[in-house]
Amino acid sequence: MRNYGRIGFWAAALMIGAVLFGYSATAQEDAAPGSGQGVILTIDGAVSPPVADYLDREIGAASDAGKDLVIIEIDTPGGLVDSMKTIIKAILASDTPVVTYVSPQGARSASAGLYIMYAAHVSAMAPATNTGAATPVEVGGSPSDDNPFEDNPLGEDATEDEAGSEDAANDDSEPVADAPQEDAPASADDTGDITDADASETADDAQPATQDDPLSSGDAMRAKTINDSVAYIRALAEERGRNADWAEKAVRDAASVTANEALELGVIDLVADDIDDLLSQIDGTVVTVASGEKTISTENLRLERVDPTFIEQILSFIANPNVAVILMSLATTGIIIEMWNPGSIFPGAVGILCLLLGFYAFQVLPFNWLGVALMIAGAVFILLEAFSPTLGLVGLAGIITFGFGLFIVFPEGYRVSPSLIAAILAVAGGFLALILFAVIGSRSHGPMIGAEAIRRREGVVDEWNGDEGWVIVEGERWRARADKPLSPGDKVRVVEVDGLVLVVKQAKAGSLLGALKTREA
Repeated sequence: MRNYGRIGFWAAALMIGAVLFGYSATAQEDAAPGSGQGVILTIDGAVSPPVADYLDREIGAASDAGKDLVIIEIDTPGGLVDSMKTIIKAILASDTPVVTYVSPQGARSASAGLYIMYAAHVSAMAPATNTGAATPVEVGGSPSDDNPFEDNPLGEDATEDEAGSEDAANDDSEPVADAPQEDAPASADDTGDITDADASETADDAQPATQDDPLSSGDAMRAKTINDSVAYIRALAEERGRNADWAEKAVRDAASVTANEALELGVIDLVADDIDDLLSQIDGTVVTVASGEKTISTENLRLERVDPTFIEQILSFIANPNVAVILMSLATTGIIIEMWNPGSIFPGAVGILCLLLGFYAFQVLPFNWLGVALMIAGAVFILLEAFSPTLGLVGLAGIITFGFGLFIVFPEGYRVSPSLIAAILAVAGGFLALILFAVIGSRSHGPMIGAEAIRRREGVVDEWNGDEGWVIVEGERWRARADKPLSPGDKVRVVEVDGLVLVVKQAKAGSLLGALKTREA
C-alpha cells in the first residue's frame, strides 16, 4: 500500500508540474506576442582578420539559430579587402536581417566600412557621423595623387552626357552587377584601406582603346583596381537599391558625406539617434535575405551584445596605428639596450616580441615605406650616439628623423596621434640624455689606472717610522715617505708617485676613529 501511495504522489506531482509549465508558456506567449531575439556586434577600428572572423562567426550563428535581427555598430577608417569580403559574404548568406549602424555620434564608416554598409539589408547612421572615402590604397604606401581618369576618363569621342554619368569609364560594371553577390569581384590588396592585391584578373584596363596616350603600367594597374572596386560596390548598391552613382564617386574621387547628406542621396535608409530609435524606425521593414523576403519585427525584441573573444580583442587592439608605433618604438629601444649591454636578455626579448607584434600591425595597416625608412634611420642614429658619442648631435638628428617617420608612416585617416609622437620623442630624448650624462661623467673623473690615477688620492697611515712607513690608499697598502714624521691614523694625500713608493703629505690631524679604521683595514 505504501508503494502505491508513493507512486500516486509522484504521478500527481508530475501532472501538476506539466500543467503549470504549459500554463506559464501560454501566459508568456500571450504577454509578449511576437517577442524575438537579436544580437549587437561591433566594428571599432580597422577591418582586420580578427574582426572578420568575429563577425563571420556571429552572423552565421545568428542565422543558424533563427534569430530575428543582427545589428552591427560601425566606427572604422577602413581595413583589409579580404576581411571586408569575408564580412560581406556572411551578410549576403545570412537568413537573418543585418542592420549596420554608424555609431556613436562622431564615428565614421570609411572605405571598407562603406562597402559593408552597402551590403547590409538596412543601413543607418547616427547624427554627426560620416561615410565614404573608398578610394583604393596600395600596400606599403599612401594612395597616388594622380587619378588616371582625370585627363580623359571616357576617351576623346565620349559625349558630355556620358562623362557626367561616369558609367562608360568602367566596362565591367554592368556584367558584375548582374552576377551573384557571393561571386562579385572585390578590389583587393591587403592594406588598411580598400586595396588592390587580390584584384580580379578579368577586370579591363581603365581607359577605352580610343584614348591616344596609353597608361603606364602603374597607372593601368591602379585604374584596373579602381574599376574593379567600382564594379563591386555598384553590384552591392544595385542589389540593395541604394545610390550606385554616388558609391562610384566615393571610390573614384574619395567622396565623403555626412549622415543627413547620405540619407538625402539614398546612400543609407535612415538616420537614428540611438538603438531604440533605430528599432522603432525599422519595425515592419521588409527586406530580402538569402532565403527570401522577411519582415523585420522589433516589438519586444531582446537584444544581446556579443563581444569578440579575448584573442580577437588583443589582435584588433594591436591593429591600431598608435599601438603599432608604440610597439615599434619599444622594439627599437629594447634592441638598442641589448646591443649596448649584451647579455641583458630581458630588453632584447621584449624588443623582439614587440617587433613581431609590430610587424603584424603593419601587415594589417596601410603604411608608407618612406616613413618606415626614416624610423629605421632614426633608430640607427640613436644607436650610433650610444656607441660613438658625438655630444648629442647625431642622437638629436636621430630623434628628429624618427619623429618625422612616425608622422608620415601612415596615410591620412590613420595618422598617429601627435601627443603620442611627442611622448615617444620625449622618452627617446631622456634615453639620449642619460647616454650623454654617462659620457660626460666618464670623461670628467680622470684616469682610473696608473700613476696619474692615484695622484691626489687620500689615504690613512698604517705604520710609520721616521720619514717612511706604510699607508692605505683606496684599500691598497703602499710604501710611502713624507717630509715630516707621521703617526698611525693620520690622513694623508698622495702628491707624487716615485716608482712603487708614494710621496705623501699630511692632509688632516689624525683621530682615534681614523686609527681604528686603519687597523681594520
